[in-house]
Amino acid sequence: MTMTEPDSFTERLPAALLDRLARVTGDEKHSAAAHSTLDALWVLHDRVLRPEGGDRFLLSKGHGPASYYAVLATRGLMPDRWLDDLAGVDSPLGHHPDRLLIPAVEISSGSLGHGLPIAVGLARGLDITGTPGRVFVLIGDAELDEGSNHEAIAVAGRLALARLHAIVIDNSSASLGWPGGIARRFALEGWDAAEADSHDHAALAAALETRGAAPRVTVVRTAAKGS
Repeated sequence: MTMTEPDSFTERLPAALLDRLARVTGDEKHSAAAHSTLDALWVLHDRVLRPEGGDRFLLSKGHGPASYYAVLATRGLMPDRWLDDLAGVDSPLGHHPDRLLIPAVEISSGSLGHGLPIAVGLARGLDITGTPGRVFVLIGDAELDEGSNHEAIAVAGRLALARLHAIVIDNSSASLGWPGGIARRFALEGWDAAEADSHDHAALAAALETRGAAPRVTVVRTAAKGS
């Protein structure tokens, strides 16, 4: 994998994270998918996510997980040495993350349209049992082409799952799109919606920290795929 935005990344992300990302090689096909998530993953794990308070994170956009692996290693949630053997015979790191092989991973993912429905079920279960914590799920804009996500969006809005926060990475890769934009699509179903630029970490952190009486979505604008 080669870095596609080395200058802008180095301006706003720690060198330790970028050094670890550079060690994850062998998945050039999905480098754009990985890089599009890097800012959001780092801000979430570095500033917002509180596992000690019961917070969960689900990576639905599991294809091209290099950035996720780099973030986990930088946060001390998996060994650095794993980064040097992506998809090796004995490596726990595959081209899609596997929850059975990486303890910090909440769900095995990569197939489009799975993560948000699982997050809705998890958030509902936490509500029913009174278990503390928020549920964050990161999806790609192209995943919104999948009908399962639209069912999940509707159900979450109807149930007012206030502990649920979806992070949509918008790198202009969706085939269908939505009139008025992604944020409006969620808002129509009763979600609180915000937008942030991936380069503006302060605004991104503020959006992710915010919670109210409804499920929330933060649409993260990033470089268009292939640009």
